[in-house]
Amino acid sequence: QVQLVESGGGLVQAGGSLRLSCAASGRTISSYAWGWFRQAPGKEREFVAAISGSGGSTIYADSVKGRFTISRDNAKNTVYLQMNSLKPEDTAVYYCAVDRSHRLQLTSTRREYHYWGQGTQVTVSS
Repeated sequence: QVQLVESGGGLVQAGGSLRLSCAASGRTISSYAWGWFRQAPGKEREFVAAISGSGGSTIYADSVKGRFTISRDNAKNTVYLQMNSLKPEDTAVYYCAVDRSHRLQLTSTRREYHYWGQGTQVTVSS
C-alpha cells in the first residue's frame, strides 16, 4: 500500500509562486510515474503535469506550460510542483498521484493513476 501526502499549498497573490510537495510512504516507488492534478470548485479534476520514473520525461497541460515545473527526488520518495506566475484561475485543490503500470508513455488520464493523495488547497488572489 502506498500513501501520498501533499503539502505546500496556501494563499498567494497573482504573479506569485508556490512549491508543492508530495511524499510517498509505504513502499519505494522510484520506478513509477507521478502526476499532479487539480480540481476547482464545480469542475472536473484535470491533469496538470506528469514525470517519468527516471525524471527524464515530463508532460504538462497547455494551461500551465512555461509556468509550472514538475520534478522528483527518488532518494526522498518525493515529487514537487514548482508553480510560478500564478493566476486566479490556478485556484484549486491540487492532488498528486502515482501510475504504477510502467507504461511506455506518460499519461494525462486520471483513471490511469492508481494511488492518490488527499490534496492541498492553492488559492490565488487577484
